[in-house]
Amino acid sequence: MSDQNITLELKERETLGKGLNKLRADGLVPAVIHDHGKASTHVMGEYGSIVKVFASAGKHHPVELSVGGKVNTVIIKDVHFNPVKNRVDHVVFQAIRQDEKVETEVPIVFVGEIPAEKTGLMVITHLSHIEAEALPKDLPDKIELITDSLVEIGDKLTVADLTPLTNVVIATDPETLIISVEETKAQLSEESTEAETASDEADGEKAEASEEE
Repeated sequence: MSDQNITLELKERETLGKGLNKLRADGLVPAVIHDHGKASTHVMGEYGSIVKVFASAGKHHPVELSVGGKVNTVIIKDVHFNPVKNRVDHVVFQAIRQDEKVETEVPIVFVGEIPAEKTGLMVITHLSHIEAEALPKDLPDKIELITDSLVEIGDKLTVADLTPLTNVVIATDPETLIISVEETKAQLSEESTEAETASDEADGEKAEASEEE
């Protein structure tokens, strides 16, 4: 985890249900804080501030959350986006303890060049983050994947190829595919044409052989 200290101030809210649309129209984002089996706390915050914190913290970096003068350490557990406007509609925070491991999402960062891209091959990313478990102080901001082995069609990297992190357990299946080199549509089309041509030639040869008999 980086030394960046991310803070956010929210206010408690009484508005629930249909009234939430009015809050959003006023530039506020409704949110909720879950805290180890206690009653959830309904809160709200300014749209710009919440979006800025989400951009910095993601779902992996602890946030010092202040509500009515009380400060809790939390992580962002879930963010709901409006499917039409693509704006943050609701946020779920999870209170965490410094002596208790947390399972959360950690983004994957590709390191180095991808030789296959330079030769015009198609490189497909299948996974952008992994599930990791660690104490809050050990939560990483990213996990790296060295990609210089992606050279030919069929080359791939999985979760097992990620650079190991100290005191961090990766919960995602190690066989899960992260990135692979595939044939382009043009190459597939060319192969299909060649296969059809070969088939036609074979049929022609069979026909000629049949006439000679």
